This record gives sequence, C-alpha cells and structure tokens, in this order.
Amino acid sequence: MDHREGHHHTGEGALPAEEMLGWAVFDVVVLLVLLAGALGYVLALWAARERSPWARHRTFFWHLGLACAAAGLLGPVATAAHSSFTAHMLGHLLLGMLAPLLLVLGAPVTLALRALPPAAARRLSRVLRSPVVRVLTHPVIAAAVNAGGLWLLYTTELYPLMHSSAVVHALVHGHILLTGYIFTASIIGVDPDPHRASMKLRSVMLILFIAAHSILAKWLYAHPPQGVEVGDGQSGAQLMYYGGDAVDIVLIVLLFAGWYSATRPRGLDAAGVRGR
Repeated sequence: MDHREGHHHTGEGALPAEEMLGWAVFDVVVLLVLLAGALGYVLALWAARERSPWARHRTFFWHLGLACAAAGLLGPVATAAHSSFTAHMLGHLLLGMLAPLLLVLGAPVTLALRALPPAAARRLSRVLRSPVVRVLTHPVIAAAVNAGGLWLLYTTELYPLMHSSAVVHALVHGHILLTGYIFTASIIGVDPDPHRASMKLRSVMLILFIAAHSILAKWLYAHPPQGVEVGDGQSGAQLMYYGGDAVDIVLIVLLFAGWYSATRPRGLDAAGVRGR
C-alpha cells in the first residue's frame, strides 16, 4: 500500500521517513493479524477434525470476512481513502459492517470450543459467562460504543488526524472492526451466548443503530468532515447511507430468521416433510 499518495486531508505531500516507516509497520501488522486469523481458523478445523462435520459455509464466511477487512485496510481502496472520502466510506463499509457480519457468521467461538482441549474449553466458557463479557456484549452497550465512535470520528478533528498518524489510524480502524463485530454478534450471533438479550431488546437496538447510522450519513451529506470537498463528501455520505442500508437489511433478515428457528414448535419440520 503506497501511503505517499493522497493525504489531502492534512494538506501534506510527501511524508517524512519516520512517518513512512509508521505506515509500513501498520501494513505489516495488519497483514500478519489477518493471516493469523485465517491460519488459526484452519488449524482449529484440523484440531476438531474428529468431531461432527463443520459446515463449509462457516469457513467460507470467515475467510471472506477477513478478505473484506483486508480490502478496507490494504490495497487500492485504503490508498485512495487518504485522498477520497468516498473511498474512505467504501473502506468503512467493508471493515465496519460487511467484515463483522461475515466474521460473526463464521462462528469462531463455536469452532474454538470444538477445537480446544476440555480444560481450555471450560476456561473459555467461564470467560464468556463473566460479568465483563456480559456488559461489553450487551446490545445497548455495543450499539452505543459502535454508533458513538462513528459520530466522534466524523464530527471532530479525529478524522483528519487519523490520516496523518499511523497510530491513530490503527486505533480507529481497530475500534471500527472490533465494535462492529461485537455489535453484530450481540444482535444476530450464531455462537453460544450465555447473556443473549431478548428478541425485543435486540430488535429495538438494531432499529436505533440503523437510525443513528442513517442520520449520521445525512449529516455528513450537509456537513462533510474537515478537509473534504463538498462533492466528495456528498458521494461518500450517499454510499454510507445506501450501503449501510443494504447490510442492515441482511441483519434484519438474519435476526428474524434466528428468532423463527429458535421459537418454532419442535417436530414442525418433520410434520411438514410428511405433509409434502
């Protein structure tokens, strides 16, 4: 990824050598983390090879999610995001919405529980049942941290600062991916969740998050971030609005599909099969 290009948000041209080193380190760390995620999933599949067959679509979703995160952090989209708000917003949708959705559907916790030795699996289960995890994964907290972080990013000087500092850039993007994952898991997670909130609460929080995301997109259409040209800001805001809606529709469908699967009367499928 060439970080020498762009940086119109800071009004700078070529970067000093130490800043270039910082951006290079960021790229290497991101690449290593994503590769570790892909390799760790494969090793877990191998460790659990004697258990019941693992659904192949879970593996596909996990690695496709990592690919979306890579596209949002490395390569042409990430390079263009330094000088284009529209490209930045495409990266935001890939990293903060699509990648978390696909990673959650990969069911990494379930796979870890299958792959770990019994003692380690019990320790992981205790962690999942802990009060800290219960608070952090509560839909109200997850939605507030996720949506609040976006409002903070685009309505303060954090946005231009993110493009001038590799450290801030890393922290912001790590926050976007992590909070996106936790919020998505709290709404439509397929992994075991001892603190699963009610369908009513999850539905309300999803609606409120969609509203906060849409209102922010409309606000950005009228008030582009500092250093962003009006036309570019409007294009990026429209991409955020309509692209976010597309992912949100998938979330709504999965939420109600999961609710139907969990509440339908037992034996209905068998009766249906016999009746066909």
